[in-house]
Amino acid sequence: MFAFLKPQFKADKVSDQLIQTTYNTYKIQALLSVFLGYLSYYIVRNNFTLSTPYLKDQLHFDTQEIGILTSLMLIVYGISKGVMSNLSDKASPKRFMAVGLFLCAIVNIGLGFSFAFWMFFIFVALNGLFQGMGVGPSFITIANWFPRNIRGRVGAFWNISHNVGGGVVAPIVAGGFAALAFVTGDDNPQDYWRIASYVVPAAIAIIMAFVVLGLGKESPVGEGLPSLNEIVKDDDELVKTELNSAVANMSSWQIFVKYVLPNKNAWFISFVDVFVYMVRFGVISWLPIYLSDVKHFSKGEMSFAFLCFEWAAIPSTLLAGWLSDKLFKGRRMPLAILAMSLIFFCIIGYWQSSSLFMVTTFAAIVGCLIYIPQFLASVQTMEIVPSYAVGSAVGLRGFMSYILGASLGTSIFGFVVKQTNGNWDIGFYLLLGGTVCCIIFCILSHFGALELERKQKMAK
Repeated sequence: MFAFLKPQFKADKVSDQLIQTTYNTYKIQALLSVFLGYLSYYIVRNNFTLSTPYLKDQLHFDTQEIGILTSLMLIVYGISKGVMSNLSDKASPKRFMAVGLFLCAIVNIGLGFSFAFWMFFIFVALNGLFQGMGVGPSFITIANWFPRNIRGRVGAFWNISHNVGGGVVAPIVAGGFAALAFVTGDDNPQDYWRIASYVVPAAIAIIMAFVVLGLGKESPVGEGLPSLNEIVKDDDELVKTELNSAVANMSSWQIFVKYVLPNKNAWFISFVDVFVYMVRFGVISWLPIYLSDVKHFSKGEMSFAFLCFEWAAIPSTLLAGWLSDKLFKGRRMPLAILAMSLIFFCIIGYWQSSSLFMVTTFAAIVGCLIYIPQFLASVQTMEIVPSYAVGSAVGLRGFMSYILGASLGTSIFGFVVKQTNGNWDIGFYLLLGGTVCCIIFCILSHFGALELERKQKMAK
């Protein structure tokens, strides 16, 4: 690994009198750095979707070519999320995240100067590759700085970064168009769509990469503090972390093989995510076509339902984080089971309703609930492996969720509908089956966490 990406350790230790004050300050800075950093990754990811009308009109890409580029991003990102998250276990989280964000920005500038399909193919693949560098450092940072009893709220706050990031892309691009029109005096967006769609988001991402470097933190030990277990005396981690010399000398792959691959709880939580992503992508990816072709909604009505699906997640995620910490005492899966059970009936309502109000309501409720098990799974991932294996566990989950889960919700859903001559009912049966499977793995994951609790109590 490049020397710049390796973890850094301060030579000077924080004095005993300043440990608590320094820790309280650093943990907030660490959280803000990964929140802003991950938000920025979405600025240079979702901007591609906004540019597709210009790819079609100005570069004459057909729908198949645009579909290939979109699928390419998803596939490469899923693979990269697994590999890069594994590598991040042995890296400085703030540097790893900042470098990935900077590289995504450079790739977007390359997209801004591309004019042929093969050029877009290469740059989109590279963007998917570097996008995978964002999530691992986020979870590692949260695991390093925050104890289990508040990770639900912390994880919920971090999780809405992708909702916020996805939501600010359109205003940023629109602002780029407006600024360029004012500066150039040219009201024709076709003359500068490349700069507004790619270069402006890239410039913001570069600035945010330096913010992550300046604001981000290493582990508490790397910042001259004691370990988290020593600072937070009542920390009730399910898996106690002992970073000895043998572990420090292990490669990322060795950590994955020893602490993640044989860990049944890592597999349980990965399959929770698989079926969450299946339902999430199965609803959101097909919502525009389904509402337009089957429900006969207008584009405006369809867009409103789409907006409700995405933005309903923010308040529900924050509430779920608080509930999992306070009401469920750090146990993540009971709330996930409840959310998926409600989703089962809401999918039926979304499928069977015909009025604009009811369909939009059920779509909003599904959007409100589907991110709850997704973020709770991410929080539980931090609690079932040692902190030095969090990136590897996140990588397994990310790889499974995108390569298998997203494919089930997009490609397989579309395949079964097509093979049954446009029978959308079969697709919805598939989603309902995925919901049931998700509940089953939530239950298995919950009992796995209870088993770890029992082992922890016996070890005391």
